[in-house]
Amino acid sequence: MNSRRDFNVEMKDANCHKYAYRFDFEVMHPYMIESFEPFFRKGSLLELGSFKGDLTQKFLPYFDDITCVEASDVALASAKKRLGDRVQFVHSLFEVAVLPQRYDNIVLTHVLEHLDNPVGVLKRINEEWLTENGRLFLVCPNANAPSRQIAVKMGLISHNSAVTEAEAEHGHRCTYALDTLERDAVAAGLKVIHRSGIFFKALANFQWDRLLDTDIISKEYLDGCYQLGQQYPDLCSSIFLLCEQGAKK
Repeated sequence: MNSRRDFNVEMKDANCHKYAYRFDFEVMHPYMIESFEPFFRKGSLLELGSFKGDLTQKFLPYFDDITCVEASDVALASAKKRLGDRVQFVHSLFEVAVLPQRYDNIVLTHVLEHLDNPVGVLKRINEEWLTENGRLFLVCPNANAPSRQIAVKMGLISHNSAVTEAEAEHGHRCTYALDTLERDAVAAGLKVIHRSGIFFKALANFQWDRLLDTDIISKEYLDGCYQLGQQYPDLCSSIFLLCEQGAKK
């Protein structure tokens, strides 16, 4: 494992910020699945960065052959306890992982921004792990989300793509927008076939968590934010690229 980074420390919550929020689990994960489902290929699924298995669990109705690669042994142990032998787990960095096969679907959600060498990992996906007709579901937090733009206007962060102190503590190395995310995908040789956003978002995650404890937000309102995100992807909480295998770089 990489001695320069402690992935178990990076995933810990702090007093003023969390690694993951209820908003991620209860709102974003279901809408990610809704965004992905029309594009799923039949066959196997590789999830790169499974954390504690919350999103992994949502893939179980769609795939019988699921492999997860996770760098944190603590997170991996939680995922194993939750999912048991329904999923094959690999404890490794993506940069050095040795996997037994190629995969028809590869999911990389809210992970690329944590990587020291994102283009290098995307190249491995393109050249080593995707099947000939496979698809990569690539999702990252969006630098241009209205919640971040508001934070800039408030003076809380210097610019849209800034990495905040809290994000840095959780291992973020950059903050992607649609153009920079596609830049790295193309640099790795991947072919981008679909671009979108997931969930229009004007509030910060901690604000959403407070709202979820009330009856102010209805399912219809959440669906409306999801649908509006399809219309304005650059104003979404997360950006989504669907990629296929391209030329080797």
